[in-house]
Amino acid sequence: MRFLIIGGSDAGISAALRARQLDDAADVTLLLKDDYPNYSICGLPFLVSGETPEPSMLAHRTRAELLAAGIRIRTGTTATRIDPQARTVTTVNPAGHEDILEYDACLVATGAESLRPPIEGLHLPGVFTMRWMEDGLAIREFIEKREPRSAVIVGSGYIGLEMADALTRRGIKVFLAGRSPSVLKTVDEEMGSLIAQELVRHGVSIFSGVAVESIQQEGSGLLVLGRGVEAYGDMVLVAAGAAPSTDLAQGAGASLGAGKAIAVNQRMETGVPGLYAAGDCVETYHRLLGKNVYLPLGTTAHKQGRIAGENAVGYDAHYAGTLGTQAVKVFDLVIARTGLNDRDATAHGVPARSVDVECTDHKAYYPGATSMHVRITGNPQTGALLGAQIVGSRRAEVAKRVDICAAAIHAGQRVDELTAMDLSYTPPLSSPWDPVQVAAQAWCDKLS
Repeated sequence: MRFLIIGGSDAGISAALRARQLDDAADVTLLLKDDYPNYSICGLPFLVSGETPEPSMLAHRTRAELLAAGIRIRTGTTATRIDPQARTVTTVNPAGHEDILEYDACLVATGAESLRPPIEGLHLPGVFTMRWMEDGLAIREFIEKREPRSAVIVGSGYIGLEMADALTRRGIKVFLAGRSPSVLKTVDEEMGSLIAQELVRHGVSIFSGVAVESIQQEGSGLLVLGRGVEAYGDMVLVAAGAAPSTDLAQGAGASLGAGKAIAVNQRMETGVPGLYAAGDCVETYHRLLGKNVYLPLGTTAHKQGRIAGENAVGYDAHYAGTLGTQAVKVFDLVIARTGLNDRDATAHGVPARSVDVECTDHKAYYPGATSMHVRITGNPQTGALLGAQIVGSRRAEVAKRVDICAAAIHAGQRVDELTAMDLSYTPPLSSPWDPVQVAAQAWCDKLS
């Protein structure tokens, strides 16, 4: 059985490993444009900051380990055409040599590309995007050789925030410009304001609700201009979101779905016989909404790739769906969320009510207790738990607490059932009622 995988990041590697695990006779070949199989692109901000000192440390597995698992790897190889009738993929290497590879099953795991908004001057030296290993390495090299003292980041989402942290740690003054009224639009504005306070505390200047229109050369640096923003930097990072890479799959006859990503079912099938797709290039089934959305995440890509790998070698696996569970560290703060926030619920016509609480992460009499902000969202008509957002200290187990809520939503629990869960307690770590339970009780009290 010949399984050909186009793309060597999270989805592609997960598919390859799972296929080989279930069928050790399968001929699994991985095609990569670059030379970085199974590298963590989520770790790039930490490579830039210096917290992860060497690029090789971002490899989840070494090339030798992948080869030992029975996976063939072709780096520097670009797939240019899929012929689903002949079941072949045409490839080209850097020297321009074409090759045609045959397959029984093919997975498109081409990921996404950084959005390039209509901003004049994106081509100028010193203007970067952040998506692939080459991007992170180019930024790190620029910092080491040019020693910039200031930077402008266009975009206040996850990458923008992590890079604001990373560049600040390198001693670079950061200006953060975003279109949203508050930073990190995946959480509600009340939570976004807490993140903004942390950024400002570390010297980051914030421009919210602005539209960058141009980047101009100004002396040895760059001037960023637009409605509501004028900022100068020695470098500019454009982190304005991602667009799914779909051309290859479309050329093979695959349709597009939510977010103009590749349309797939829960078996990760495209509808083209023998052709699967997974990762940031595809739409994803949302477990709460019961429909497909575009929500690219590394965790989702791993799961989708595993499903595709199983099915490619003859199994019948189905993707259970996403809740959009995410976490990000910004300096000493962690922000995590799962399910629907107020904006999501309104957009999809779901009745929702949110309640906020502020409490300590563990018993106040034990040293080191810190403030934690928890927002619980539920359906006031059914009592169903819809979402949670938590902001707190890095030491406060914020991400694991949002995972409690993610597990409860995945299981279809009501908000009041969250209060009944038997969670662990000891004074240095929590309270008899965990903060997520305190928030759930507050939600129930407000409803009654």
